[in-house]
Amino acid sequence: MLKIDDIDRRILSELQRHADAPLEELGRRVGLSRNACWRRIKMLEEAGVIRARVALLDPGALDLGLTVFILVRTRSHNPDWLEAFARATRSMPEILGAYRMTGDLDYLIRARVKDVAAYDTLYRRLISKLEMSDVSASFVMEELKETTELPL
Repeated sequence: MLKIDDIDRRILSELQRHADAPLEELGRRVGLSRNACWRRIKMLEEAGVIRARVALLDPGALDLGLTVFILVRTRSHNPDWLEAFARATRSMPEILGAYRMTGDLDYLIRARVKDVAAYDTLYRRLISKLEMSDVSASFVMEELKETTELPL
């Protein structure tokens, strides 16, 4: 297990906000030389702490203005069904996250679509792939907070 110190945390915080910052600027912000900063980033990547560096896109600009949370209950709780569910959700690009839950709800899915009609298309594709006992959805009316930054 990699020991992450305060400088690593500062690097990670900066990268979460500005993954495209030049190494010179990143090093200046965290108090390291360009090369020392690069070495730490490589170490964090090799350890799997940094999984990827990505561009965050504006869903509205791409006509994907509706976030939907899909609540799934199933009668089947066996490994084959779980694997089929994982495969199905991974195969649908509209699905941004799928989670196995505790409590009354079995699975929670977070998806981005254009509108309710696009959600209906996604719903029909999902239920054609798996048997589920109950599927319901909640549509986001307003995003109060949406971030990818982890609290460091």
